[in-house]
Amino acid sequence: MVFETLSPQLQKIVQKKFKKPTLPQQLAIPSIAAGLNTLIIAPTGSGKTEAALLKIFDKIINDKPNPISALYVTPMRALNRDMLDRILWWAKELELEVSVRHGDTSSYERQLQVEFPPDIMITTLEQLQPMLTGKKIRELLRNVKYVILDEIHEAVDSKRGVQLTIALERIKELCGDFQLIMLSATVSRPEDVGEFFSGGRVVKVIKADTEKQVEIRAINPKPNLEDNKVATKIFSSKETAARLRTIMDMIKNSRATLVFTNTRDFAEILASRIKILDKKFPAEIHHSSLSKEIRIKAEKDFKQEKLKSLIATSSLQLGIDIGAVDLVLQYMSPRQVTQLIQRVGRSGHELSKISKGVIVTTDEDDVFESAVIARKALNNELEPLVFHENSYDVLAHQLIGLTFDFGRIELEKAYSIIKRAYPYRNLKYTDFLDVCKQLERLGLVFLDETIRKKTRGFSYYFENLSTIPNLKQYRVFNMIDNSFVGVLDEEFIALHGEPNTTFIVKGQPWKIITVEGDKVMVEPVEDIEAAIPGWEGELIPVLYDVSQEVGRLRGLIKDMLKDKTEKETIQEIMGLYPVDENCAKDMVKLIKSQLKFGVVPDDRTVLIEDFENLAVIHSCFGTNVNDTLGRGIVALLTSRVGSVGLKTDPYRIMIQFQQKNVNLIRDALFNTKPEHLQSYLEMSLSKSELFQWKFVHVAKRFGAISKWAEFGKVKMQRIIDDFVGTPIYKETLKELETEKLDVEKTIEVLKKIQNKEISVVFKPGLSPLGKIGVRHKYAEVIGPEKPELEIFELYKQRLLNTKIRLVCVNCGNWEQVIVVKDVKDNLKCKKCEARTLAVLKHQWIGATKIIKKALRKSPLTHEERTKYERAKERAEMFLVYRRKAAMAMAGRGIGPTTAKRILGKYHKDEDDLMRDMLDAERQFIKTKRFWAA
Repeated sequence: MVFETLSPQLQKIVQKKFKKPTLPQQLAIPSIAAGLNTLIIAPTGSGKTEAALLKIFDKIINDKPNPISALYVTPMRALNRDMLDRILWWAKELELEVSVRHGDTSSYERQLQVEFPPDIMITTLEQLQPMLTGKKIRELLRNVKYVILDEIHEAVDSKRGVQLTIALERIKELCGDFQLIMLSATVSRPEDVGEFFSGGRVVKVIKADTEKQVEIRAINPKPNLEDNKVATKIFSSKETAARLRTIMDMIKNSRATLVFTNTRDFAEILASRIKILDKKFPAEIHHSSLSKEIRIKAEKDFKQEKLKSLIATSSLQLGIDIGAVDLVLQYMSPRQVTQLIQRVGRSGHELSKISKGVIVTTDEDDVFESAVIARKALNNELEPLVFHENSYDVLAHQLIGLTFDFGRIELEKAYSIIKRAYPYRNLKYTDFLDVCKQLERLGLVFLDETIRKKTRGFSYYFENLSTIPNLKQYRVFNMIDNSFVGVLDEEFIALHGEPNTTFIVKGQPWKIITVEGDKVMVEPVEDIEAAIPGWEGELIPVLYDVSQEVGRLRGLIKDMLKDKTEKETIQEIMGLYPVDENCAKDMVKLIKSQLKFGVVPDDRTVLIEDFENLAVIHSCFGTNVNDTLGRGIVALLTSRVGSVGLKTDPYRIMIQFQQKNVNLIRDALFNTKPEHLQSYLEMSLSKSELFQWKFVHVAKRFGAISKWAEFGKVKMQRIIDDFVGTPIYKETLKELETEKLDVEKTIEVLKKIQNKEISVVFKPGLSPLGKIGVRHKYAEVIGPEKPELEIFELYKQRLLNTKIRLVCVNCGNWEQVIVVKDVKDNLKCKKCEARTLAVLKHQWIGATKIIKKALRKSPLTHEERTKYERAKERAEMFLVYRRKAAMAMAGRGIGPTTAKRILGKYHKDEDDLMRDMLDAERQFIKTKRFWAA
């Protein structure tokens, strides 16, 4: 048994925690004992942290190396509390010194860490960067013999991972070499992951992720009679009510359930609908936008079984300790196999228990996708990892770091250090030099045969420790009643934040009236067809392999229906895929109705439908390929027919024409040379809002623009034009192509279309599969449309409950704060009985003092004179229009001039007056920024 290879002191302590080694410990401890670089692939709750550390503890106890001898680095921005507690427990038992360094560590604690260095330093990826440049702590890093990287699957496909690879090479420059131990959840191509962080050194991969039993199935609940009543209560469809009932029943019948959604909006809508049905239902929400205190309380209550369920996003996907979970529910398709495996892995936390997961599906697309992802998850068929290669912005930051490490460093030496990092193994020296010259132009370094630090480089380096952009959140308010609607991310505002854009937040469609600072004023609208989901940027892509299998499954059902009954086909699908009968029925029913249309688009058949001013290209190529192909087609069409609308999903490309010509799409698909696709894309992308958005973040990471700078779109485009051809411009294109597009796979698809390996069929009309794409994709989370009458009633309620201050300008001895609805036509001063009452904002205190002063004919200041004249004007209006004047001047942004214009019109009743006021308020909000300018 591997525990017997540990020192007697450690063996005694191990017995307090483990009766026998877990599989990761059994396999990893011998590898680490042999000094091998080791990657441990194991699920949460398998003891993999101890698998990595036990032998390191043993070596430190026996060899007594100088501190800091081990670095434990987590890519998580906030340290995992559970992991931290466990390591500190071991350290206390073994009398080892462990210290923690993160963003909130005080300068006093940092000083102590230098004066009394720990054996093991636990830190985050971001805090590793300043440690490398600190004069004193940098010297302590020369003693490092072991580096442990936790949760590396979280960083490997991002620029944070790229930054870490160079940081490891910088540590190597200090200490010579070290043993690298990496911990990861299940990933595809683990050998590549090991190579990515080890800089190409030999890594022993320990796969300990196959022992646990997993059960996953997709279900599609159908409504019963009770669900019709529930639908009315929660303002949804009966199908949504059925799903809600099923989720609540499964929570009730389990001890502890995690419900995962794909976005914060979905989580909030699901939680709010549950609370409408049962205020005391033991479930709470958990996502990254909630405060730390709220999240910790929810975790604690769940762990202590005060709650039966947490409704969460990816905030709970990783190893936060929330106690035992016996069921994971996924609301709608998880979109990626890796995501589903990580989420379902949270249930049956101990290896001896079964991990149980259920996907609650919605529409037919969702059913097909969930079926495929569930099957792939059970067979451990994960999406391939996509690495960032030769990231110029990360390179720029790390070059500044090297100037602080060395003061002055030869270009050749800097290049050789960078080249050792796996993501830069193919970096050309000319590209490396271009980045150095860009830094020189920006005034961040001195450059000759060497690269030398400059004072300005210091602030740049420390302002950009993280590659994650600081994203602003915009607060959204309903202009009708000034109520808080929700939040939108900076990305959404950057891409879509124009007046009149319609979008969806909290299950309702809204129209943007104006964006001012971090505040978005909106009004409710009825039409949802053109509305953009406010959570658009949060959704991860559905990749090529999943969409292709959805196509194959469509084709399989089509072939089955040729010689099998519908019932036989349903049973056979249930044998091939982990779905319930309702899911199988929905899939078969859809393909049967699609067959009546004539063509079933599948993995090798593209169907192009011609409907009114819309072309729907059915293409089972996934989110990124469809977006790439769609943008390429649109780039070609725009030059011929002008502006063209584009919308894509994992199974369709939808193109809206002003003047339709489907033959142009045929021409684009069959006559575009695949090798020219990238240049067409780059021309199209460089003028897009998406490019502008990415450019800002790349330029900030380069130090080309201030980290806190904000620009209008016109100015931003001028700045971009100045940087065309620079490493900043090139990196923006590269980042987009890596994260949002898939040029390589799209070229492959285009070649197959032109070689007739993929057939293309054109048909007029809109098929059942076409209708699914055209109808709103997220009707599931959208409430019923708010009619104009309901919008007006909200406005009326707000106006009539507005507080105003009435002041008598005749005597100046009486004033009263009153709500508009309580103002009567016969209202008069309680002192002098005059009706010359000025209608003022209720916050206007001191009006009587000014009026009395004026009545005494005492000298007034300019400001007092202005206020007095304003009060008299308002009093004259009240004298003429009485209650209606109070209503008009209670409106937001409605001054005497506008009020007089509105009151001068004929109104058949008060509602008619308030409708004119609502229009005036809308106009005021639209033009307010110009008045303030």
